[in-house]
Amino acid sequence: MHKANYNISTLLTEKQAEGRKSFAVLLDPDKVDIATFPDFLQYAQGEGVDFFFVGGSLVTHYAIDQLIAAIHAHTPIPAILFPGSSLHIDPSADAILLLSLISGRNPELLIGQHVIAAPILRKSGIEILPTGYMLVESGKLTTVSYISNTIPIPRDKPSVAACTALAGEMLGLRYMYLDAGSGAQEPVPPAMIKAVSDVTSTPLIVGGGINTAEKAYLALEAGADVVVVGNGIERNPNLLPEVAQAVKAFNTQSERIL
Repeated sequence: MHKANYNISTLLTEKQAEGRKSFAVLLDPDKVDIATFPDFLQYAQGEGVDFFFVGGSLVTHYAIDQLIAAIHAHTPIPAILFPGSSLHIDPSADAILLLSLISGRNPELLIGQHVIAAPILRKSGIEILPTGYMLVESGKLTTVSYISNTIPIPRDKPSVAACTALAGEMLGLRYMYLDAGSGAQEPVPPAMIKAVSDVTSTPLIVGGGINTAEKAYLALEAGADVVVVGNGIERNPNLLPEVAQAVKAFNTQSERIL
């Protein structure tokens, strides 16, 4: 078992500066079959997955520690916590997306849960990735919107997302995450991704509703530094290699231009 032997913050910053994009797979502990998980991990590594995000808005079967242990046993890919609450912290992870839900006005998810988590995180030694988390309207009520008791940013209001992200960066958040939510009907619009990318200098993570390689490529083209795929892989096993190929194609094209 091993942890990633490099600083993830440095890696993300360097990749952003070089224009190289990344592919993250979001793993919901409630939906992972532990028995076949090692095979999936080997497959994902072979396809070029850069990060595993582990967690979700609602975790009813706690297997986060088992998932992270398997990731470390079978791949060198970093396991990054994507917590729905302070209960989802596991010290064996390589890093945590410390999400502040800046698109909403729920104080528990802006700062409340963080106060509870802070001493636990300090003791754990996990690398902290302070992240401005923004929910975006996706065409349906998603789990994260319901659980967080917040209203997503309207899809046709890119300026609202841009100003929200800009405020988050000014407050010291070092990453931005635009999320349409698990099971989203529509992904984050490219116009919104571009608007956020244009006004901030932080690495930009985009997920939710990315269920085709074309949607992944459009997100990258608009300014996403990391594209995240979760539920779509469960419905379409071919999605993982297709998105991985889209990320590789984008990076190859960028290298040629440079």
